[in-house]
Amino acid sequence: MFAIIDIETCGGKFEFRKGRITEICIIKHDGLTVTETFTTLINPDCNISPFFSNLTGITNEMVADAPRFHEIAPIILQMTEDCIFVAHNVGFDYSFIKEEFNSLGYKYKRETLCTVRLSRKLIPGKMSYSLGNLCAALGIEIFGRHRAEGDATATAQLLDRLILLKSEHPQYKNMGVEEIMVRRVDKIKEYVLNKVPEECGVYYFLNRDQEIIYIGKSTNMYNRAMSHFNTDLRKSKKMLNELMNVDFVLAGSELIALLLESEEIKKHLPRYNRMRKRSEFSHCIDIFKDERGILNFMLLPSDESEHALLSFTTYAAARERLESWIDEHTLCLRYCGLTGEEAICFDHQIKKCNGICAGEEDVEVYNKRVKKILTEHAYAQPDFMILDKGRSPGENSVVLVENGHYVGFGYYDNQDHISTTEELKSFAKRRPFYPDADGLIRQSLKQGKGRVVKIKVTENAGPSFEGDLY
Repeated sequence: MFAIIDIETCGGKFEFRKGRITEICIIKHDGLTVTETFTTLINPDCNISPFFSNLTGITNEMVADAPRFHEIAPIILQMTEDCIFVAHNVGFDYSFIKEEFNSLGYKYKRETLCTVRLSRKLIPGKMSYSLGNLCAALGIEIFGRHRAEGDATATAQLLDRLILLKSEHPQYKNMGVEEIMVRRVDKIKEYVLNKVPEECGVYYFLNRDQEIIYIGKSTNMYNRAMSHFNTDLRKSKKMLNELMNVDFVLAGSELIALLLESEEIKKHLPRYNRMRKRSEFSHCIDIFKDERGILNFMLLPSDESEHALLSFTTYAAARERLESWIDEHTLCLRYCGLTGEEAICFDHQIKKCNGICAGEEDVEVYNKRVKKILTEHAYAQPDFMILDKGRSPGENSVVLVENGHYVGFGYYDNQDHISTTEELKSFAKRRPFYPDADGLIRQSLKQGKGRVVKIKVTENAGPSFEGDLY
């Protein structure tokens, strides 16, 4: 069953005060003939400009006493229920009606069919697929052009003609009209969504040559995969045109999904991923305490660092971050390695440094500001594990951090008899280390994800947990 619809509007897109529906016609069609028709003007509750009055012939005076959309909404729902929503350039009509229902707090959803696209399939090679030109070419007369009933009636007649052409078409004659309209991307969508589960993990979009073109992660891979098909972004549409297959890995833990996604993006460098592709971290901000007990920052090449706090892909990025800390926390240029080791820094001369470099500020007071940065960017303990749910009800996951850096992750069964801390750690398989993994872990800690515990080693007593770190 088809519901053939045409609307007239007072704007090019739906806006509450600028573009609303001024007229609608719905023609129900059972595939053979018209079974019901409904037409009405609609008061848009906004001004109809002279441009649209000249185009449609509908004036402000004509709609003054017409029903508002909410008054005829039940009729639209009833007449389109269990029907395919048909229109010439269906995206326009469907989006307006959908937005009108959205303004009423109702989610309107129908399958759609576009007679423009169907015409391109069944009558290829036309210079124009506008309703007027198509109808003229097919000998369909339009009575009341740019009025809802006139255009809807012409669209219904066009649909009749297209159904007849389909029945004679060597390729499409044994297919339903809606089946003809299924695009390759719609078939791929169905295939992908049938494969991807509603579980936490990492998914891989593959092209015809089984090359990975995109890697994503989600606590619900099905919903995330579906979102790729519901976007108007040009880059996403280009990716979908190349998409041929999907693979996935269950993670269980959201943190593990994040860590694995970041690692896999660096490994495969998918064409359509933008974030986390850089694997070379050339510089870092190092932290150390000097002989006076003052906490120092220092910009260093990564391979020269002993206690890297943060790592960066360029020197400029590292310098920019350090300078932002200097401004925000009133740090000293000398103790950030940006001036001579014995010099009174320039910032002190312009009263932007409190004078630690001139012996005018207490070391503990200065270090307190530095420790605020450490609290933000360093782990509270250098060695700990994060325990979380696994990939199945009987499984747990573990993420291991040692010496202040991410080591790896793994899984263990609830029934495993773990007798020592080393056994528990052994379930965490080592993974390639990239400094941004520590950032992902710190962010997860702040959000309270998983059970974060400090591990105390005790002889033959199994793991003893001394309490949460965060």
